[in-house]
Amino acid sequence: MERSIGLIIVIAIVTIIQIVAIIYAAHLIRRTKYNLIWILCIVGFLLSLVHHFLQLFPREGHTIDSGLFIALDIATSLCIVLAVLFANRLVNYLDRLNHQRALFNKRIMTAVLRTEERSRSTFAKELHDSLGPLLSSVKMSLSALPGENLNNEEQELLKNTRNIIDEAIRSVRELSNNMSPQILVDFGLAQGVQSFITRIGALHKAKIDFQTNLRKERFDNDIEVILYRVICEFINNSLKHSGCSEITISLQLNDDTLKLDYADNGKGFQPRSVADCGMGLSNIVSRIDSLNGELDIRSSKGKGMQATVIVSLKQNLITTKPKKRWQRRLR
Repeated sequence: MERSIGLIIVIAIVTIIQIVAIIYAAHLIRRTKYNLIWILCIVGFLLSLVHHFLQLFPREGHTIDSGLFIALDIATSLCIVLAVLFANRLVNYLDRLNHQRALFNKRIMTAVLRTEERSRSTFAKELHDSLGPLLSSVKMSLSALPGENLNNEEQELLKNTRNIIDEAIRSVRELSNNMSPQILVDFGLAQGVQSFITRIGALHKAKIDFQTNLRKERFDNDIEVILYRVICEFINNSLKHSGCSEITISLQLNDDTLKLDYADNGKGFQPRSVADCGMGLSNIVSRIDSLNGELDIRSSKGKGMQATVIVSLKQNLITTKPKKRWQRRLR
């Protein structure tokens, strides 16, 4: 008798749980796309409830055929199997949706980066073609002024003015080159990076060692520009924030993969804690993501920083000829 009472209590608890599940499944029918999943779950729970009801309240004088219980179990199992199959379709649908969302985000990021580069190029061209010649004309006009009839104070003022104009011309040229480096357009990634290192190395004491097996190879414009910007961002961050004395950069082409290894001996940092701060890491991550590349940054306090970037070239054509301006178009 105790055993039968215990069994009745267990069946009653299971029944209550299934009723709650039926109510929740009915609520989900209105909220999700694949309603058939929840309908099948409800039917399966109802069949199971019938099974439990017949066990709890058998009719006196009547013996229930065991075949009925078998039929209920088969129907319940069939509903569960069908619900699982449709749930698998739901999972596949969500995977496709997430994939499409990732592609959409990548296209947006790529469009933003291309727009940024076009704006940089336009602004650099305006600086070089408009302000540069204007400053050169001012310098020529000052050079034409006779200096013999000027007193010492006026000669010193003229000299200072010429020096200021020379500095302005150099600043415009440097700014234009930083905005859109012509050597990157004409000669490719390796030459562009080496030119940047040469220029910035003259302004800082840190030693920058750059090794590459690239020669005249040319890559897709997005790859060249983004990797160039990433390397420049790494170098600027190291020089501004790490207090390093040495920087090593390796850019290697292996089959259809470009691999960048970067390291400095600075004070290090916690990558997670500065990902959204002003050190540009979030910008680097976004750029690498737009290429479907891999980025691994390792750093800790007092141990410098190491970064590895891997970009696949399977989708891009490698050439050995410089790109012409008219070949740089959006794809």
